[in-house]
Amino acid sequence: MKIIVCASVSAADEVLDAKRTLESMGHEVEIPTGIKDALLRKRTEVSSEEKASDKIAHDVIRDYFEKMKRYDAVLIVNPPKRGVEGYIGGNTLIEMAFAHVLGKKLYALHPLPDLPYASELLATQPIILSGDLSAI
Repeated sequence: MKIIVCASVSAADEVLDAKRTLESMGHEVEIPTGIKDALLRKRTEVSSEEKASDKIAHDVIRDYFEKMKRYDAVLIVNPPKRGVEGYIGGNTLIEMAFAHVLGKKLYALHPLPDLPYASELLATQPIILSGDLSAI
């Protein structure tokens, strides 16, 4: 299966682990530009304006939407962040909405977080893997 991964850049290690595991299972896997590019990966602690500038310069949101169209499924890698179990940030929420609108199979590696936008997360109807990538 062709799987595209969505996650916060701060989850780079978990994304790379998931990519290796999925590829060893025979899947084709795409990961975010911000994780593939070592320079962007190091910019997790910059201001919101600088992050936005990076996303605009690389046309990240539009580019990933176009890529997502070519994949069978979307995997959300959502490890804990800032004390929130299963953290999902704004950009990943946007990508979950894209997947839902495109009718893609949507998986979340961990249970969804209890955040102010939990209803929007739930509305995308991801399959919760509870850490088990073999369930894909």
